[in-house]
Amino acid sequence: MTGNSIGTTTYHRKNLDTLIFETAGQIEWSSSSNATAWLGVDEVAVKDLRKIKNGSQSRRFKVPGMEYKWKIGENGNDLFCIDSKDKHVAAWSADERVLRVAPRCVNILDRIVVTCFLNLWFKRLGRW
Repeated sequence: MTGNSIGTTTYHRKNLDTLIFETAGQIEWSSSSNATAWLGVDEVAVKDLRKIKNGSQSRRFKVPGMEYKWKIGENGNDLFCIDSKDKHVAAWSADERVLRVAPRCVNILDRIVVTCFLNLWFKRLGRW
């Protein structure tokens, strides 16, 4: 992802049939903390992709039928995502700069990638 805190961040995914990167969605920033994301045809406020619950340190997002949450790893740099059954679905390694996603999450891959990078963005700004 590339972009600024004001304006539009566009993100792409590689079409494995054509090997061409295609626009997957965008985030329109009205400020460094207020934005709207387009995930396919879904329009979602960024605050709804990073919900806080009862003072928890995790950041939650929902997809129909399931809630997921991102947590900071023990080293303070990595992130990992779990589903509502506490099963790991994704992990970001800061050292490797790699996001690993469980194959069973292919149907929500864009949402996992976008929420991971949003959380990294806000964490870097000191606003986890």
